[in-house]
Amino acid sequence: MERYMLHLKNDGRYGPRDSRRVVYRARGLGTRTGASVRVARIATQFIELDASVEAGRLDELVRDLAPIGSVDNIRHVVEEEIEKEQGIRDGIFYFNNERFWESHEAFEGVWKKCFGREKELVQGIILVAVAFAHGQRNEALIGIRMLKRALEKLGTSPSKYHAIDVDMIRERASDMRTQKRLALFEI
Repeated sequence: MERYMLHLKNDGRYGPRDSRRVVYRARGLGTRTGASVRVARIATQFIELDASVEAGRLDELVRDLAPIGSVDNIRHVVEEEIEKEQGIRDGIFYFNNERFWESHEAFEGVWKKCFGREKELVQGIILVAVAFAHGQRNEALIGIRMLKRALEKLGTSPSKYHAIDVDMIRERASDMRTQKRLALFEI
């Protein structure tokens, strides 16, 4: 079985509150292909399904999932070695396009190459991405709780990390904790 992140277009019918219903529906639709659908995360423009299926049956699975939405993007998930700078660019791109789980994965690759204070700073960014991924699963309260840990990791780190405005992230995370509500932003 190969692992894929399937992004189906969200025509506005689905929100994070529908995550559980969508994952159960996707599991039912994927039965014929023997697919395993682990989770559904609902973003504004797409539905992200974390799924495993035999590589030769991916096209069948995509066809079977069409009642949920047409395919927007498919990413084969493999452990890959990536240059640190590319990992940062990828992490920013995924974050800014509401692909928070992939942002987390990209920044985790960066994190593995960091030491000391930089490692903690990157972990703080990862935790913010994970908080939003929980929000996409209708688990906003878990996401809000994660922001406390994110703020601890971000601490008093420099105001910029490459092209990322860390002060802005700290401010947004703090505001969301106070308001007890996740609010999307770009990094």
